[in-house]
Amino acid sequence: MTTNQFDIRPSIIRGDPADAYLHWTKDLMRLESLNPKVLMDFVPARDGVLCGMEEVKSLLLNVLPKQDPESSVESLDNESEVWALAEGEEIKSGDPALRIIANYASFVLYETSICGILSSSTGWATAARECVEAAADKTVIAYGARHIHPNVAHILDYASVLGGCSSSSTLLGSRQSGRNPFGNMPHSLPLIFGDTVAAAQVFDRHLGMEVQRIVLVGTFGDEVEEALKVSQALRDKLRGIRIDTPRERGGVTPTMVDELRARMDQMNFKHVEIYISGGLTPDRIKEFQDLDCPVNGYLVGSYISGAAPNDFTADIREIEDKAIAKRGRIPGKLDGPRLDRII
Repeated sequence: MTTNQFDIRPSIIRGDPADAYLHWTKDLMRLESLNPKVLMDFVPARDGVLCGMEEVKSLLLNVLPKQDPESSVESLDNESEVWALAEGEEIKSGDPALRIIANYASFVLYETSICGILSSSTGWATAARECVEAAADKTVIAYGARHIHPNVAHILDYASVLGGCSSSSTLLGSRQSGRNPFGNMPHSLPLIFGDTVAAAQVFDRHLGMEVQRIVLVGTFGDEVEEALKVSQALRDKLRGIRIDTPRERGGVTPTMVDELRARMDQMNFKHVEIYISGGLTPDRIKEFQDLDCPVNGYLVGSYISGAAPNDFTADIREIEDKAIAKRGRIPGKLDGPRLDRII
């Protein structure tokens, strides 16, 4: 599904996003000539769909000591191990999803970034899965990039596809997830050209056939009327209609979709698909599904992008093979029978 290639920025490798106290810890260890081997477990706060592990693996491959197969027995004592659940696996609250066994100085500066990667990505992937399950056999497309910072929009799209979305809206996010971007006309196009049909014809005339002809209707007039006019103009080249009625006008309703499908079928445009968007949530999607509404696809934005992170915590559980833990937690590594070694 994915490229499994993540761009780990130099600032992350330098440890710039790390909590300051981790830098102080590394400095104090160096000054006192301490660098013990530790076992650290990373644990989610809630059940969900694991995402971010491939990015974490890319980070750790960049920073953990490389092992020379011809190295001496002494240096082999410092070999690093990373054990993890696979991307997309179901995770349970309190069960380890990631375990790092290495000399602490080699990864102390990355605890913050690892927790952040796993927390945000897992939250997004889990929210996407909820939408996909609500939609049953219908398509769900990730449209949340405009609601978050652009530096992480492609990670949002990747997590959404991992959670089950068929595609996403951005070019970078689609490349990251190994999918073609899904798009349509924005409202700005008919506004600029002054007419939805004229905008659709320009869209069709100049863009390559690799771009699906999906036209947004309702910018100026009734959604059904504009959809029929666009269908008559583009005919067989038209793949779909997107309805994005704003909440100020009541939003998209099942009745509107039913009417559009019936009128399109009567005009022999049965091939034209119907996509809807606008504040969709799993409950809202389920309303359309329970009514057997003829929706072909749901474009979901803020429900996924606004999902709460699934907070991951990191705890040292062993130092030099001796069980240890802070007060309130049982010393020793957690039970992790599903973990597989990835490094």
